[in-house]
Amino acid sequence: MFTVATANVNGIRAAARRDNLAWLAGCGADVICLQEVRANDEVLAKTLADCGLGHWNVVHTEASAAGRNGVAILSNGDLLRPRVGVGKAEFADSGRWIEATVGTPLGPVTVVSVYVHTGEADTGRQIEKYRFLDAMSARLKRLRINSKKAGGHVVVCGDLNIAHTELDIKNWRGNRDKAGFLEDERAYLTKWLRTDWVDVGRAYAGDVAGPYTWWSWRGQAFDNDSGWRIDYVLADADLARGLEFVQVGRADSYAQRWSDHAPVLVRFGSTS
Repeated sequence: MFTVATANVNGIRAAARRDNLAWLAGCGADVICLQEVRANDEVLAKTLADCGLGHWNVVHTEASAAGRNGVAILSNGDLLRPRVGVGKAEFADSGRWIEATVGTPLGPVTVVSVYVHTGEADTGRQIEKYRFLDAMSARLKRLRINSKKAGGHVVVCGDLNIAHTELDIKNWRGNRDKAGFLEDERAYLTKWLRTDWVDVGRAYAGDVAGPYTWWSWRGQAFDNDSGWRIDYVLADADLARGLEFVQVGRADSYAQRWSDHAPVLVRFGSTS
C-alpha cells in the first residue's frame, strides 16, 4: 500500500497560522507534496517542525524571486535521486517542479510535486505557461520510460491550474475564455490521459461535478461550492490499477480553511 497527499498551501507560514497544518500531519500519507510553499529551506524546516512534521525527510526548491512559488516533497522514508526543474533551463529556478523516488511495497515510485503557472489569456504569462506545459509533456514521457525500465511507477501531484472538463469547474460557461479553462490548456491534459496517465481523482469520483479543490477567498464561492478542480494526482496506468481511495479534504466551513485549495489524499494498493 502507498498513500500520497498533495496540497497547495498558499504559503506554508500562513497555512500553519490558520490551523498548524493538522490535516497534513494526521492524514496518514507516506508522502506529502506541497505547492506554493513561499519560504526558504530554513523557514520551511522550522514550520514543519512546529507542526509535527519535523522528523520527515524533505526535498524543496524555492523560486529565485523571494516569496513566490516553491514546491516540496516530504516523506517518512528516504527520498532518492532528487531532481529540480522540469527540464527546460528557463524554469530551473522557478520553484515549480521537484521529483524524487521513494521505496514502497509496490516498488519504487518516482513522485513529482508541480505547480503550473496561473497564466492569463492573450498575454505573455499564458505563453510562458504553454512553454512550461510543453516541457512537462516531455518530462512525463521520459519519466515513464525510465520507470518502466526500473520496474517502478510514477505519480505526479500538484496544482496544474487547469480544469480539464466542464465537470471540473462550476461556472464553466463564464470561464471559457479565461486562463485555466482555455481549450488549448485542456488539450494538454487530454493528450496525457490518452497515453499512459490516469487522473485518479476523476477515475475515483466518476462522471460527477467536482469534487472541486479550489475556491476563491472572495464572496460566497466556498459556501456555494462554486469551485474549480485544479489539484491533481496523475498516476501511470499500471499504478492506477491499484487505486483504492481518493479524498478531497474540503474544510467543514469557510472559517476552517487554511488555504484557498483543499488537499487531496490518494491510496494505492497492489497492482497485481
